[in-house]
Amino acid sequence: MYVFDNDHPCVGPGAPAVSTPPSVIYRTSMASGRARVVCYTPHHDLTLAQLPESEVLGLLQALQAQYRELGAQAGVRHVLVFENKGEVVGVSNPHPHCQIYATNFVFKTIELEAAAQAAYLAEHDRPLFQDILAAEEADARRLLVRRDLALSFIPYFARYPYETFVAPRETRASLAHLSASELGDFAIVLRETLIRLDNLWQMSFPYVMVLHQAPTDQAYSGFHFHIEIHPPLRKPGLLKYLAGPEIGGGNFLNDTAPEEKAAELRAVSNVHYTQGGEGRRRAAEGGDGEGS
Repeated sequence: MYVFDNDHPCVGPGAPAVSTPPSVIYRTSMASGRARVVCYTPHHDLTLAQLPESEVLGLLQALQAQYRELGAQAGVRHVLVFENKGEVVGVSNPHPHCQIYATNFVFKTIELEAAAQAAYLAEHDRPLFQDILAAEEADARRLLVRRDLALSFIPYFARYPYETFVAPRETRASLAHLSASELGDFAIVLRETLIRLDNLWQMSFPYVMVLHQAPTDQAYSGFHFHIEIHPPLRKPGLLKYLAGPEIGGGNFLNDTAPEEKAAELRAVSNVHYTQGGEGRRRAAEGGDGEGS
């Protein structure tokens, strides 16, 4: 594991001064912070799905430390961790890595998510994500991988055919709030979920993966940390294009059933297809079918 400051940061401590907007109807503010890169392994030809469980756990522990360190710095309000994987999502450096943006503002999706979860908690006296998890487990058709302290699933409201959530069972504000045992189960679930995505089509599945963590500037009631994986492919070589309804209308159209996509992923092996005959044999047989 190797963590370093990005040589070409999108945000940094030397952000330029805010210029005067051309009209009173526009507003601008300084965007400052820190940008870092986390390399998973010295091996260029591996992906997160191919790393052993111990190294996935080591990555999550490193990200815990980064959240704590960066979130404690003066002026930082939010620590965004994400991985862009694959040429189809615009990645120019194939080495397995993720990025961290620690910023003086909260990214909009997290801001809206935090507000919605706080409002739900105030109205219902229970966390929103706990009701989501209860609904998914009661239905069970969209579940992928389950452990005592973590699970993954394609949500009922998935926007992409294989959009997947990985979450701890208990409501924790961030990755840094997980206990050692919770982190262990979370690493197992995340790794197996990524393996199943790769095994579906026997390829390194591209995606945008984002850690949805509570901002660091104050306490956020009811915020439930989780990872969202957004694979852009509908089929091998076929992208889920964002067109009129999505870009122009602001609503996603998903022409697949999340129950069907979850069943596809449960049916494949939980041994990576590159790991010899066992992975290929179990994929051909349809895997263990239990998501575990």
